[in-house]
Amino acid sequence: MMISLLITSQLAHARPYVDGHLHYVDFFQESDGMPALLSAMDDGNISQAAIMGIPVAKIWHEDEPKKPRYYAGDDAALYWYSATDFELLNAIQALQPEQQQRFIPFISGINANDKNAAAHLRRALELNPGFWQGIGELFTRHDDVTALMHGNTPRANNEAMMKVYKVAAEFDLPVLIHSNVTSKRERNPLYLEEMEEALSKNPEVKFIWAHAGTSKELHRHQEELEFLRPLLQRLLAKYDNLTIDLSWTLIEPYLLDEQGKPRPQWLALLKQYPQRFVLGSDVVGRFDNLGNTMHRFDPVLQALPPEVAKAIAHDNFLALLPKSAQHAEQESASD
Repeated sequence: MMISLLITSQLAHARPYVDGHLHYVDFFQESDGMPALLSAMDDGNISQAAIMGIPVAKIWHEDEPKKPRYYAGDDAALYWYSATDFELLNAIQALQPEQQQRFIPFISGINANDKNAAAHLRRALELNPGFWQGIGELFTRHDDVTALMHGNTPRANNEAMMKVYKVAAEFDLPVLIHSNVTSKRERNPLYLEEMEEALSKNPEVKFIWAHAGTSKELHRHQEELEFLRPLLQRLLAKYDNLTIDLSWTLIEPYLLDEQGKPRPQWLALLKQYPQRFVLGSDVVGRFDNLGNTMHRFDPVLQALPPEVAKAIAHDNFLALLPKSAQHAEQESASD
């Protein structure tokens, strides 16, 4: 029995992962750095990572004697911070070429309430042609993050974001978007219309829905949203341009039950749409727990047919990238 468990564990860790949601910096725009990240990726058998900054920064307020440790550490505000992209670009460009190939850079420093955002995005893309492979994580509705933001609540379907999507389509870039499906109190898909309008009016854009519209704060207040799985089933059937990011907030209580075993209904959904799910760690600037976070998906992947597990763990994210990037991936693999 012990030998069987050991073999199963070794097989799981032998599987290469693509981490589809990794933040190089935290909410203070600080990071453990590239050496620590590359080491953590090696230890976790993560072949590549979609890497991004964070589009907001937390204020250390004049009235606070101690620097908060997280965005929710005190009541000080967050503000939009576009320099996150320059920090990431410099960190990647300082690497050796073979190390650079392990990263899929996403541009994220976008003010989701600014109708100038699309113009700023275009300039950034044209300044570094071919470097950015996606857009996001874009912050729209995001519980406490939204509450601490200066200005109006950003929405997935506001005019500023609709302009951003047009640029995404023009450059063939996938869009990773955080858009909560509901609030901390309502047990219904309160904000779903915002995400659906973005999907329906931009069929040429490849959307990746971060955490399937959930967040840590939603789970803290509501635990499981019973409507979520049937809702995803409906949306995946209706919108071919939707991919679901199964980053860590989906592991429990959705994919795994209280005993850590895969839930049959969620396994059925993954098998029904094997090309429409990707994995992500959603770590923020600290990488010591990266491998453990990604391997929390192992029980789910082991319960799926091998080809489905491989698609979700690795292939699906790469298929979302611009055609030029996919061609480069194929050439690299053949070498």
